[in-house]
Amino acid sequence: MTKGPEAFRTISEAADEVGVAPHVLRFWETRFSVIRPMKRAGGRRFYRPQDVALLRSLRTLLHDHGRSIRDVQQVCRREGVKALHALAGPVAAGPEAVIIPAAAQPQAAPKSPQAPPDEGARTRLAATREDLVAIKLRLDALLAG
Repeated sequence: MTKGPEAFRTISEAADEVGVAPHVLRFWETRFSVIRPMKRAGGRRFYRPQDVALLRSLRTLLHDHGRSIRDVQQVCRREGVKALHALAGPVAAGPEAVIIPAAAQPQAAPKSPQAPPDEGARTRLAATREDLVAIKLRLDALLAG
């Protein structure tokens, strides 16, 4: 008996659908904070359809496109999960991924031209930067010692 497209998957079922071993999914959970399967008592994982779509995109980026884990982590941090799906392509996202046409996506309001900061703002920014650099140096010293 096969499960429906909206059914949750165990780690073995998700791994089979994605085309990797279950231990790879566990490893990816340690590297990508966006992978958050539901966990039942005893730690048993259940992957939602959107989790499986994300795993497919990760597999495509890492295995098929040859991107590094660090590169994919940075893309995910900077641009979010939707960017991962877009980079991987529509095939990787799978049938349960929702694709929103560009015309239906919310458009950002046009940016109004910003006036350059006045001298007072520049002085405050420079002072703030100096404070942050000093804090960083103190933290580095604490961590090193």
